[in-house]
Amino acid sequence: MRLMARFCLVVLLAVSLLDLPAFAAVEKPLGSVIQAQEAQLDNAKLEVGTSIYRGDTVGTDAGGGLRLKLGGSQLYLLADSAATLAQNATAIHALVTRGTVGFSSNGADNIELEIPQGILRAADGQPAYGQVTIRSAQEVVISAYRGALVLDNDGELHTIAAGKSYRVTLEWEQAEQTSPTSTGGDNPIIQPRKRRRRKLAFYLIFTGALAGATYAIWDHLDESPSQP
Repeated sequence: MRLMARFCLVVLLAVSLLDLPAFAAVEKPLGSVIQAQEAQLDNAKLEVGTSIYRGDTVGTDAGGGLRLKLGGSQLYLLADSAATLAQNATAIHALVTRGTVGFSSNGADNIELEIPQGILRAADGQPAYGQVTIRSAQEVVISAYRGALVLDNDGELHTIAAGKSYRVTLEWEQAEQTSPTSTGGDNPIIQPRKRRRRKLAFYLIFTGALAGATYAIWDHLDESPSQP
């Protein structure tokens, strides 16, 4: 009995020292790298075939480029760009922190880009190619190369028609919030609390040169991963 008790104690101690998360299901990657030049994953050099997971931050140096295959869709970063990847119930989410980031969505594996002006995605879950360039915290350029895009500003939806490119600027205005505040006293006066709200302005960019850029993006995205 004494021997059996010791054995049970050893087993319990061993189990308590195990890294239990290691027994959990291995997290499924969001996708993988299919093209990389002067690109990094969390400051480590990226290679073709590297798996990409939620929470990963990818970036490119000046002169670099990166293309990711995410299910049936793709995400690309041009030179001197960066984005952090996540996933929600409906789409792969990329927080764009600098540079130029674009996507091609097949309509089923949805991708959305978070920028200071809101959330950019394909319209109505349809296939689309789109791109955003961050010029500053207050200004971006959004281009819809194929299919319409939607910019969601906290429920205020703006459509970018296919073949159009807009410069979008951001300002902050005060707006009422439903939760009240009290001024105090025996007969308090209830006043609505204010919160900052984004106000966007759209300026159409001359689209004569957009056709050439559109072709270049389509050609780039349609390349086989084995091609340079």
